[in-house]
Amino acid sequence: MAESTTQQRPLTGWDKPDLDLSNAQWQSSSRGLGDVQIAFVEGFIAMRNSGSPESAGLIFTPAEWGAFVSGAREGEFDLT
Repeated sequence: MAESTTQQRPLTGWDKPDLDLSNAQWQSSSRGLGDVQIAFVEGFIAMRNSGSPESAGLIFTPAEWGAFVSGAREGEFDLT
């Protein structure tokens, strides 16, 4: 069997900085009842799973965040 190597490359169009989220002021969603936390850092919106705060989070520009929230409200957001 031949060996193969997969290299990770930056995503095309990825223009977001590597934000330091260690001192972010995380806020719970759904008035504290949800599993998601968000933070506003250097003009971006970060989102993470409150049950696994050490895991990677998602970073959104303000425009991406607006589109995400609008789509979620309309039922377009589905993790399945």
